[in-house]
Amino acid sequence: PVPPSHPGRLRPTTRQAHQATVACAVALAAGIPLSPERWYWAVGAAWWIFVNTASRGETLVRGFRRVLGTVLGVVAGVLLALPLDGAPWPTALLAAVCVFGIFYAAPVSYSWMMFAVTVLVGLLYGLLGELSAGLLAMRLLETGVGALAAALAVALVLPVTTHAATHGWILLALDAVHGTAREATRRLAGDPGADPARRVAELEPLLDRARLSLAPLLHPLNPLRARRARAREVTVLLDECAERARALARLAATPGEVADARLVEACDRVAKAMRALPVPPPTGPARHPRVRRASPGTTGAGERPASHPALVHLHGLEATVHRLAEPLRASPRTPLGTA
Repeated sequence: PVPPSHPGRLRPTTRQAHQATVACAVALAAGIPLSPERWYWAVGAAWWIFVNTASRGETLVRGFRRVLGTVLGVVAGVLLALPLDGAPWPTALLAAVCVFGIFYAAPVSYSWMMFAVTVLVGLLYGLLGELSAGLLAMRLLETGVGALAAALAVALVLPVTTHAATHGWILLALDAVHGTAREATRRLAGDPGADPARRVAELEPLLDRARLSLAPLLHPLNPLRARRARAREVTVLLDECAERARALARLAATPGEVADARLVEACDRVAKAMRALPVPPPTGPARHPRVRRASPGTTGAGERPASHPALVHLHGLEATVHRLAEPLRASPRTPLGTA
């Protein structure tokens, strides 16, 4: 998915390039005095921390996970690699296990991937006859320098807050939700050219990216409880919106027409509710006037109950979008009870 843009700011890729360059320069300046031979560990750590991150929170969490994985890997290296002392067959066997662990853990846990990488580094240096406790300690120290350099760069050089980045991905995911609902409504009304399945396929990666952007706020070590609770609420509501859209797509895949003008009206109200969602300015809380909510069980005029399942899902989607406006409108530091 294309990262959301922020008015008046550099493109996300350009901004991240500036941050990574500064981080690597700081890591280089600090890493060479520590070890003229192993300074590249600090630079490599700083550079890799920026891969697949888009906000300050994501970068800080990735840096923490890299250091954690390295700490665990150094401990395992002391317990496993040092006693082996470069013995070929046991080292080769453990190295194969580490390679498997790197690729197995990469999409699941960055910390465990770095654990396997660090153990593998220790085993390879053992084969070369250069492994020592001091070398493993230097690996940990240089990694910490790289993580610190990345943290300073992402906080001071063209920073994008986690709140702003998260808000952008949420709006993109909701736009895909509405696109799915619109295509499903057209198909239910008898339009053979409508393709809700394609829009569902577009929705899934955007939904995954929105969850990924929310992950730093949901981290157990996040000291801001109000933000963690709000992020959890947004995640639940976003998943509910996506499930409503998927349900509409499944209904649209069933043969038969639904000649009910209320479908189009309900879909238009969903679009109106999404347009009413607050868009955060570069700084400060997002603001937007409140919009009247329609009951999930009635039409916009409240005259007849929603009899068709598609109407129920559309009205439920509208109500969920209205509920999403509250946590999105509030300041990131405002407790939920006052939002």
